[in-house]
Amino acid sequence: MANVVIVGTQWGDEGKGKVVDCLAAEADMVVRFQGGNNAGHTLVVKGCKTICHLIPSGILHREKKCLIGNGVVIDPEVLLEEMETLRQKGVEVAPQNLSLSERAHLIMPYHKAVDMAREEAKGKDKLGTTGRGIGPCYEDKVARTGIRVVDLLEPDTLRKKMKTNLEEKNFILTRWLKAEPLEFKPIYERYLAFGRILEPFITDVSLELEEAMCRGKKILFEGAQATQLDIDHGTYPYVTSSNPISGAVCTGAGIGPDKIHHVIGIVKAYTTRVGAGPFPTELDDEIGNYMQERGAEFGATTGRRRRCGWLDLTIIKDSARLNGLTSLSLTKLDVLTGLDPLKIAVAYEVDGKRMQSKPASLNKFARCKPVYIDLPGWKEDLSSVRAWDHLPEAAKTYLKTIEEFVHIPFSLISVGPGREESIILQDPFGLS
Repeated sequence: MANVVIVGTQWGDEGKGKVVDCLAAEADMVVRFQGGNNAGHTLVVKGCKTICHLIPSGILHREKKCLIGNGVVIDPEVLLEEMETLRQKGVEVAPQNLSLSERAHLIMPYHKAVDMAREEAKGKDKLGTTGRGIGPCYEDKVARTGIRVVDLLEPDTLRKKMKTNLEEKNFILTRWLKAEPLEFKPIYERYLAFGRILEPFITDVSLELEEAMCRGKKILFEGAQATQLDIDHGTYPYVTSSNPISGAVCTGAGIGPDKIHHVIGIVKAYTTRVGAGPFPTELDDEIGNYMQERGAEFGATTGRRRRCGWLDLTIIKDSARLNGLTSLSLTKLDVLTGLDPLKIAVAYEVDGKRMQSKPASLNKFARCKPVYIDLPGWKEDLSSVRAWDHLPEAAKTYLKTIEEFVHIPFSLISVGPGREESIILQDPFGLS
């Protein structure tokens, strides 16, 4: 038995969905442990693109069980729409292959209303949230006023919680944010209907995982966003509202730390970021445009254009420490084809001093200047490469430089968006 965790090492959008899809073939279960439907995992199978927002990427593999853990915040309307979209593509979505934690918290319409009204009120100082109510939902969870999936099955509990919460949220919306109030009855009736549809999927995910582990099943855990957007360890306040690091698997899925055997850090061959916040290696030039266009760097959920820049190994090394990485998986190596020379940031300079890690101070981080090393580029098409020995020497040098700096080996190299466009170097399920 081996359980594997996949995490992003940068600011998200590293290509976790594809790696999960590749490894799901070897897993028995795929579990989502945090985040909400602000995530978008893009999968390309036989030329067909599918984007998963809440349902684990392993849903495209028949006979695999997918589970949504208690650490995920659920917009039931989005979840049901995603289930229907998958079914229309011929993908089975039933209680036999999908479970939803009874302890997961629900995103309510008032969460989305507050989220959007806050951003509007901040004007140019907005954080760049997706407006999907993720943050306000996590706020209610921590304030112990949240509504959980299990509450959908208890009409009286749902009514009581909703009335109390809506009274407070309407006060905030109208008196502080100058927005329109929401009505109780239509929301209550809609969520009761959601509960009736979702009831067969609702279960104790933690218990289901324990039973699977006792039977020796292989389990793959996937999160949303990435380490540099972690609420504690990211570029606060330009972060997400949860912990995307590997340690959150324990709290977000309900397992003990001894059940994690291998942690894969996903590294995009360059760096991207969506929304506001410092980005030391950002390229506001033709090279950045080249990466953006060739890499199709648009948010899978929002459609927003991603900011692009050179690979920053300083934040990758931070991520290695925070996640306890066992191996790395590099994506979009093919996007760098045609660029020469290539640059990699290995440190920062700020106020006349060199730094080897990201500072906590946002003001200080914004002043950091990257210290680069130059590496040769390549012109060969990589899309058909399936073995390390067939990579151009310059590409090998690029990869070896990353391994030597971070002191962690690669387990997978992606050379295209398709499931088959990968170089498998290690079997993570065999490294427990």
